Amino acid sequence: MTREIRVQGTVADGYEAVREEFTDVLANELPEYEGQLAACVRGRRVVDLWVGPDVSAESLYGVYSSSKGAAHLVVALLVQDGVLDLDRAVAAYWPEFAAEGKGAVTLRELLAHRAGVAGSDSGFSSEELADDRAVAARLASQRPFWRPGAAFGYHAFAIGALAGEVVFRATGRTLREVYEERVRAPYGLDFFLGLPEEQEVRFRSVQPMAPTPEQAALLAAAPPQPQSLGSIAFNRHVPEPTDLEALPNSRLVRAEGPASVGGVASARGLAGMYAAAVTGIGGREALLTADTVAGFGQVQSVGHDLVSGTVKAFAVGFQATSVYVYPFLGAGTIGHSGAGGSQAFADPRSGLAYGYTRRRFAYPGGPAVENERLVRAVHEAALGAG
Repeated sequence: MTREIRVQGTVADGYEAVREEFTDVLANELPEYEGQLAACVRGRRVVDLWVGPDVSAESLYGVYSSSKGAAHLVVALLVQDGVLDLDRAVAAYWPEFAAEGKGAVTLRELLAHRAGVAGSDSGFSSEELADDRAVAARLASQRPFWRPGAAFGYHAFAIGALAGEVVFRATGRTLREVYEERVRAPYGLDFFLGLPEEQEVRFRSVQPMAPTPEQAALLAAAPPQPQSLGSIAFNRHVPEPTDLEALPNSRLVRAEGPASVGGVASARGLAGMYAAAVTGIGGREALLTADTVAGFGQVQSVGHDLVSGTVKAFAVGFQATSVYVYPFLGAGTIGHSGAGGSQAFADPRSGLAYGYTRRRFAYPGGPAVENERLVRAVHEAALGAG
């Protein structure tokens, strides 16, 4: 029997097909599905939908690596201000980083996942993973896993801490503080790096992946190799491997908001941050100039990712979303997805900013597959609306 799916919320005129697509996509989900979809076009919210019992547009979810988008926005602002220089050595800001042959690594190379310090030989405790400065201190002395600049590999748990330490050394303020003061608070965004205690009531804990029997067989056939680069990058090579699915369910992680994986947001918050960055919202000008957006949207790394073992593409920090994920988007689209299924980006050519969250961890991790259909539907509506 087909279950009834009730999509709540609103869409602007011309975006009715997005609601229909969301409803159709959800027919394949479990009955307890929870999720949100939001989009802004040139600063105006045109899609604001949610599904699930006890869910609203204000519900908050762990967004895993979509958090990295907030971190890279802070770096972009500081580059735009002239505080940071992408082509200056990281060690010029953070001398300890020069250890073990990393002295020539530039900030641009670091953000493009080319520095080779995707993790630590000895791994991190759960307390350390929640503390970006503790992670950075350990990685400063880490020998690279490949010659810096020769290749790239996803610095899954590391890049936010590494970028954050550069921000701290250059400004005397943590990345989280700069984000709060210049991005989140001024725009009233429901996208937190460090969730205040009073907002906890809005948080919806992550539910574990529920693979089909066929999907479970595929996962069992390719278990993580304990000492591989992938295991090191995701801290699975330690006596108590990190449980990625459960990570946002830790109050310590939510409270500290590590910039690689600790963000908590609604779909409104994800889309709103990218709209604020690229087009402006609420009558406020865009945080980034067109030149800054274009510069940070240029592809820096593309091809075989040494950590994931798959083809990926990175711009300056941000994922090059239109290169290897959604090729129908405009060139220079910047964004970042999250392991649990979240997706967020801005397409500067169409003026589209997109955000998607879901509660149950998606198979097989990364942006949930339904985003392909939802992104296409929103993008086509945005183009049709002119």
